Amino acid sequence: MDSLSQITLGAAVSIAVFRRRQPLWKSALLGAIAGTLPDLDVLVQFDDPISEMTRHRAESHGLFYLTLACWPLAWLWRAITGALTSFGRCWWAIFAVLITHPLLDTLTIYGTQLAQPFSDRPFGTGSVFVIDVFYTLPLLIGLVRALKRQSLRSNDWMLGLSTLYLGFGLLAQQHVKTLALQQIPADADPTSVLVTATPFNTQVWQVLVLGPTHFHEGFYALADGGAPIVWRSWPRDQALLQQWQHNRHIAQLTRFSHKYVVLTDTPQALLLADLRMGLAPNYSFHFAFRRDADGHLQAPCQLSSAGQQGQIGLALRWLYQRASGQQTTAFYNPQADTATALQQAAQQPCQGDEKRSQTTG
Repeated sequence: MDSLSQITLGAAVSIAVFRRRQPLWKSALLGAIAGTLPDLDVLVQFDDPISEMTRHRAESHGLFYLTLACWPLAWLWRAITGALTSFGRCWWAIFAVLITHPLLDTLTIYGTQLAQPFSDRPFGTGSVFVIDVFYTLPLLIGLVRALKRQSLRSNDWMLGLSTLYLGFGLLAQQHVKTLALQQIPADADPTSVLVTATPFNTQVWQVLVLGPTHFHEGFYALADGGAPIVWRSWPRDQALLQQWQHNRHIAQLTRFSHKYVVLTDTPQALLLADLRMGLAPNYSFHFAFRRDADGHLQAPCQLSSAGQQGQIGLALRWLYQRASGQQTTAFYNPQADTATALQQAAQQPCQGDEKRSQTTG
């Protein structure tokens, strides 16, 4: 999840383990620092954006490596602060903070490689969005009250409340998946139903279903009360995807996303998108393989999201309307012109193109 959530969770967990064996602010500081450490892997640079995506939340989120890191970190903490609390208590606090970080990340849909170095399989349930104020706010309130009033109870209660919220997300997700399975399109594969939380909430859920020639996208709000899901369909050329599986970048993303990808051939570029994040055709991770003068594919680049920024306000308003049970399609149009949308996506600049053009111009 986002950095603020991980920092706050780490601080709250650290206080809960140390109790009053050291000043609460010291426990919070240790938890905030340790809770940030796994995400420092973003500082590692790779040669292409697909590798940067799939190598995030890898070794630094592996439970085995994090457990090994607890010994030197516990020793370092005691050496720097002169803490009087036992080495064992420091070890358990750091262990709890480091382990809860990837476990929380696993509840998002992105993909967390918990089993490194034994397996690079990415795990992700999608029961909570990467930013959710309803999860983070209770943690923050409990932490502030704990530090301001020296109240362990406030921290404990808010930590428990935020954990219950995560449990609610898992139950709501399963409820929506059960409903979706009862009304999936006729050509869809019932084993390919994916239900994920939409941005900032667990009230509106996105449903993806794969078919042999199309993938289907729909939304269900808990306030819908059993109303049927409105599906829209997008082309999914499986033969094209199979044709290009020899390309290591395409194979890499296909495996990482558990085959929830779509590959589209346009005159401008070969487009590869991770279907799990974003709304078609505006994906969070959308890559283009431009062609050189001889028609050969160049290295992938990530398409810029600059053109989507104007839609943020409209999207948030649509989410609010759907969360209240309104059956509105104001934001996404089930009858959208697929060809036009894909052509527009292919013409988007790659991330960094604008900066480079300003520098050279």
